[in-house]
Amino acid sequence: MEPGNLLCGGASVAAVLPAGGSGERLGAAVPKQFCALLGRPLISYTVRALERIRWISDIVVVVSLENIETMKSIIEKYGHKRITVVEGGITRHRSIFNGLKIFPESKPSSCPLQKPEVVIIHDAVRPFVEEDILLKVVLAAKEHGAAGAIRPLVSTVVASSADGSLDHSLERARYRASEMPQAFLFDIIYQAYHQCTDYDLDYGTECLHLALKYCKTNAKLIEGSPDLWKVTYKRDLYAAESVIKDDLSQQVCVTTDMKEDAVQLGFLLHETLKSEVKQVKGISVFLCKNDNRLQNIFLGQCYNFICINAKKSDIKETQQLVDILENARISVLHPVVLISVHLNISENMSFSSGIEELAAIKEFAREVKKKNILVYGLLIHYNKAWQSNQESTRSDPRSAPFVRQSSQAQQMMSCAQPALSQLTLTALGHRAMRGTGRWDHILTKAATAPTWKK
Repeated sequence: MEPGNLLCGGASVAAVLPAGGSGERLGAAVPKQFCALLGRPLISYTVRALERIRWISDIVVVVSLENIETMKSIIEKYGHKRITVVEGGITRHRSIFNGLKIFPESKPSSCPLQKPEVVIIHDAVRPFVEEDILLKVVLAAKEHGAAGAIRPLVSTVVASSADGSLDHSLERARYRASEMPQAFLFDIIYQAYHQCTDYDLDYGTECLHLALKYCKTNAKLIEGSPDLWKVTYKRDLYAAESVIKDDLSQQVCVTTDMKEDAVQLGFLLHETLKSEVKQVKGISVFLCKNDNRLQNIFLGQCYNFICINAKKSDIKETQQLVDILENARISVLHPVVLISVHLNISENMSFSSGIEELAAIKEFAREVKKKNILVYGLLIHYNKAWQSNQESTRSDPRSAPFVRQSSQAQQMMSCAQPALSQLTLTALGHRAMRGTGRWDHILTKAATAPTWKK
């Protein structure tokens, strides 16, 4: 059993994304699922939200015949995995049924998909679904046969008479809005679709109702979060774009080499950024592309990195991280912000050597920008001799090693913190405002602004 399957009670899980709609209410030239958000199709965000959950084994995307090649090109361009594209029907229910049929009717030679125990059904135009709600509906479906997310009604529902007059209204507190995702034991929902009438397939919209009507399965209703909203109108595209920009700016990963000065500076920076950024992750590693911690961070869709190293006149650590980012293909999805911090701790400092380092970083930044990786450079020069003179006055020799180490990191941090914190927040702020806009101006300024401590 895969480790991820333990989270969902040991059940095998697949997902079906109906994406065959025309998007008439949006009024755009293309169906809403293919509209671009920050230069990337909406459906790619939804696929990625499911794809990064390891216990979902297969994702079936159901699209209209004329959009099959479009969907395949999106999968190839953005490196999506575990995706199968299926031709949809003329209605939502018929499309979902086509997606379900790919499992038991697939043959090893044509489509090596195995029938799952539980299947998730989710809308392709709800890109902000989180693992938490998916896990809840899967576990509930395994126990009850079917489960779905719900939200409180925000408006009162009324029924009108034939002449357009009010007939009656529903008591809002007793009713809920049915949302996505929903999950089912596969055999239950597959049997329900096989039994339902043409009228159900052509005019119905609620999968939970089919499970109740044809399989006597009472679905468990799970309270969902406000993030489950559906992109329906043009204004929703602008709202979704704003959410994506904000999310891109709210995760930072701080990596350091294994040298003690870099590790301590990374820890103090991690603590400083906690009050400004929603999620800060810190790791001290020998960078390698197979590092599981980095891979987990990539799956968590982090696009902002601070790389701290204490190797004088050496950008190899930064180059290694760039190589890992490139191999992980995350810069294909969004620009990656990489702040390269170089510590120069020595008794003698040369202004000319600092300028040479700066020029090397600037040239490096210019090259990797072509890969959609945006590098900022910061040099921190620290006079170790000055610190040694300060520490020689301390009276307790037993505590001197620890005090010297922590005090040196704190001194460096007090020197570097204003510039590094400001640089980080400036980069994230520009990302939030501009998304994938032009970076030339701030890139040049950041790469030519070293901080010196004498």
